[in-house]
Amino acid sequence: MHLVPAERAHRRVIDDHTVCAAIAGIGDADRLAEWADRFALLGEPHRLSVLLAVHHAGPIAVTDLATATGLDDTTVSRILRLLRASRTVAADKDGRIVRYRLADDRVAALLDQLGRPAAAH
Repeated sequence: MHLVPAERAHRRVIDDHTVCAAIAGIGDADRLAEWADRFALLGEPHRLSVLLAVHHAGPIAVTDLATATGLDDTTVSRILRLLRASRTVAADKDGRIVRYRLADDRVAALLDQLGRPAAAH
């Protein structure tokens, strides 16, 4: 039980190797918080629709995103500000038009999973 922290060493364990594998899978607190933040971005339907649209059609302008998602331009702009702050999307200026693209490959991989059918159990 080499991965069990000292403050949990007194607990009853059934399979030492399974506990250590579970602890290794959870990883460190910073990594865990980073992934929780990523999932929070995906957890709101409007943000998710904007992310999916950017992922599948980007680079794409705010007005086009608003049309595609059914949201107003202001809402899309607010969502994009949040997504830019989290470095999930990036903006590229094309003259007076700003187009957004997905900038986080790990989020792209998660979004790709949404298009796949669920595995049968």
